[in-house]
Amino acid sequence: MTDQTTFQTVFAMLKKILQPYADKMVISNDVADEFYLNTPFIMQNKKPMYFGSVKINKNYVSFHLMPVYVFPELLNELSPNLQKHMQGKSCFNFKTSDTDLFNELSALVERGFVKYQSAGFIK
Repeated sequence: MTDQTTFQTVFAMLKKILQPYADKMVISNDVADEFYLNTPFIMQNKKPMYFGSVKINKNYVSFHLMPVYVFPELLNELSPNLQKHMQGKSCFNFKTSDTDLFNELSALVERGFVKYQSAGFIK
């Protein structure tokens, strides 16, 4: 498999993690190499609050999850293996698919969604 083919597979798997939340969000971008979700909550700067996204980049596929930035305690139970994929405060980078890591990431997204709901950012 070429990197691009691998990255497309990784992208599709990561996009599936975010898709169950799309009906309660605003999809701001859904193209072949990027899927981007905002909440319906409008911030003081008149822009919607960001939730998460997945994007194919040149050397990896990035998965951003803003709830872990807003609520850093969500990261307290992160496995060392998933921590290795963190870049910055709310980004995870992947070059290959990993079912165990993606299952853990999916559970993290669910916890982040619940936190955003309890904070009133999502109904």
